[in-house]
Amino acid sequence: MVEHLQRYGIIKSKRVADVIETVDRALFVPGGSPAYEDSPMPIGFNVTISAPHMHATCLQLLEKNLQPGMHALDVGSGTGYMTACFARMVGPQGRAIGVEHIPELVALSVKNVEKSAAASLLKDGSLALHVGDGRKGWPEFAPYDAIHVGAAAPDIPQPLIDQLKPGGRLVIPVGKISQELKVVDKNEDGNVTVRTETSVRYVPLTSREAQLRGY
Repeated sequence: MVEHLQRYGIIKSKRVADVIETVDRALFVPGGSPAYEDSPMPIGFNVTISAPHMHATCLQLLEKNLQPGMHALDVGSGTGYMTACFARMVGPQGRAIGVEHIPELVALSVKNVEKSAAASLLKDGSLALHVGDGRKGWPEFAPYDAIHVGAAAPDIPQPLIDQLKPGGRLVIPVGKISQELKVVDKNEDGNVTVRTETSVRYVPLTSREAQLRGY
């Protein structure tokens, strides 16, 4: 899987290759699924785990903001895969927070992480997974150097911009029918710039109730 993503130029750095090799995706997908196939997979509750190429794309975009000791927030953390990757990159002196509004998925993600290469970081508290509305971020450990959103918002939620550290970066899919992966940078003066990275297809970032109804 890593070689495939490197061949297609999606993984460009050794750090991203290393974390994708270290955090085994098979632990974060439903049993019996082809874990290393480059496609999204249903994980229940009308949501999916993104395809490996999208995870790799986001890790590459955020790599400079996932240095040891930094703080990272994963909104819509699902089965915990990206939160585990973030935790490995920021290390025990850093902080990786996952926020997911489906309690069953949070409970599952904790079990998944406990089996993974990020288990010690969960145990020491530098990785944590919480039940909550990710559109509001997670103020307790703000500001964040890196914020990743795993579902498409109609607009960029202001609380996420507010919780972004000067010098920080937010990667978020935006749009309804037509979606684009947006890269939001906050400079040291607090000014925000937004650019489009690529067209994407994600499930909507919505309320728990709407998600369970199938939007």
